[in-house]
Amino acid sequence: MITDAWLPLFLTLKVAGLATFINIVLGVALAFFFARKNFIGKDFLDAVLTLPMVMPPTVLGYYLLVLLGRNGPIGRFLLENFNINLIFTWQGAVIAAAIVSFPLVFKGARAAFETIEVQYEQAAQVLSVSNTAIFFRVTLPLAWRGILAGSLLAFARSAGEFGATLMVAGSIPGKTQTLSIAVYEAVQAGQDDVANFLVLLTSIVCTLVLLVSGRLAPGRVVARGS
Repeated sequence: MITDAWLPLFLTLKVAGLATFINIVLGVALAFFFARKNFIGKDFLDAVLTLPMVMPPTVLGYYLLVLLGRNGPIGRFLLENFNINLIFTWQGAVIAAAIVSFPLVFKGARAAFETIEVQYEQAAQVLSVSNTAIFFRVTLPLAWRGILAGSLLAFARSAGEFGATLMVAGSIPGKTQTLSIAVYEAVQAGQDDVANFLVLLTSIVCTLVLLVSGRLAPGRVVARGS
């Protein structure tokens, strides 16, 4: 029924929102570190962090099942010590969506940080401003467009995630069935009206996100030599 189609939308927004929040916190921190530091193995670690962008989602889902399952190292630890099971839960869907969309925030934020003139940060250091204050008062305001653009794309990617989410969280109506999975289930069940409605909702959300992220493209961030 069409009325039941709103449940996957609300669940998708919750999963995508939490996954994006996690990626903003971790992605921005790692992006700033990679943009400012050089260390041994930097290129290899960068490739590992970017791997979810090119790896098939079902492969990522399999890795997550191995790690988070009852017999996996992380899953067994969580179950035995905290009685937490992430498989076939919406929390597992959040983890899957966060991993799949992480490179979008990481790459967008890193590109934004790398296009900032370091003279601004150096001038703040001359004025005896702390590193933390420099980041929040100088660096972050100059890089916010790139970070926000990457975050919006990550949100859209999280909202449309299918393969990894299906393998880790399954398709439990009202609990783990996101929009993309609900569309698949509706098509399989021959519910064309529900499928059409869900596809329309997904298309509207993704189009709006792309329009906004396009206006906040990293190319509009303060560039070197500008």
